[in-house]
Amino acid sequence: MISDIDSVGVDLAGARSYAIPLRTRFRGITIREGMLIEGPGGWGEFCPFAEYDDPESASWLATAVEQCTVGWPEPVRDRIPINCTVPAVGPDRAHEITARSGCRAAKVKVADHPGSLAEDLARVEAVRDALGPGGAVRVDANGRWDVDGAVTAIRALDAAAGGLEYVEQPCRTIEELAAVRRRVQVRIAADESIRRAEDPMRVAVAGAADVAVIKCTPLGGVRRSLRVAEAAGLPCVVSSALETSVGLAAQLALAGALPELEFACGLGTLSLLEGDVVAGADSLRPVDGYLPVPRTPPAPDPTLLDTYAPADPQRAAWWRARLARVRAEHVRTRRAGPPG
Repeated sequence: MISDIDSVGVDLAGARSYAIPLRTRFRGITIREGMLIEGPGGWGEFCPFAEYDDPESASWLATAVEQCTVGWPEPVRDRIPINCTVPAVGPDRAHEITARSGCRAAKVKVADHPGSLAEDLARVEAVRDALGPGGAVRVDANGRWDVDGAVTAIRALDAAAGGLEYVEQPCRTIEELAAVRRRVQVRIAADESIRRAEDPMRVAVAGAADVAVIKCTPLGGVRRSLRVAEAAGLPCVVSSALETSVGLAAQLALAGALPELEFACGLGTLSLLEGDVVAGADSLRPVDGYLPVPRTPPAPDPTLLDTYAPADPQRAAWWRARLARVRAEHVRTRRAGPPG
């Protein structure tokens, strides 16, 4: 157990913050921010969203520390099938994103605002047209529907898609997911219900969902995520937390190490960013719908680190102060012994 991240050569003093614009507003933000830290095993990424408090952000730091110190378990596959991610855009743009992705599966954001169903239906229809009849369409509501609204929307979206692969987090709570699952024929996937649970390894999702969405970045690393996946007892999809290539590498390592992988994974999210901190062929962008499983973390390019450094020095200072606070929380939880 790592009780002091300084003792294993993690260079927090040299951590670099970044701020990369998004191509389209996504998850309520227009700029993706985070920090990159270096250790004896390479680089790791610390990028909790602004709404995560310090205790919750400690798991994000644990993922970065695992990545840049001890590395990842051996993979059981060399490449990962990827879905493209379609934000809440118009149907023409949704068609373009899907068609040019090279992917045979697409995750479509829905329920972006109240009364969005007509827009959601048009977006899903455009994605189905771009994929053709053999592609897989899934939608993600980020928990924004109530039970009755979810049932109505899911039935309409399933018809528009000519069959949905699954619906991700239609409602906020486990109890609501279970209620929706009893009333629709479409598979239900749990995301926030797992990763934001007080103890992800003990959350009872088996009766509420058919698929578990696992994101190792907020769960505390690849090894802990493998234990969460095993505890969930469901087919798993590995999904991005909107990282740069540095953080995406850990997600791919998780997907590569899962004993079984039935579904395409949501790791093609660099397309949502205007740039990356990793240059050239090491930048993790899907080719023909697949990404390779890396054995070591990619290194950021010094020029790109300068390019995407926060323009506001106060914002860089905010991230540095946050890292210091979360480091203290990380050490405290490690000494206490985190669940699982």
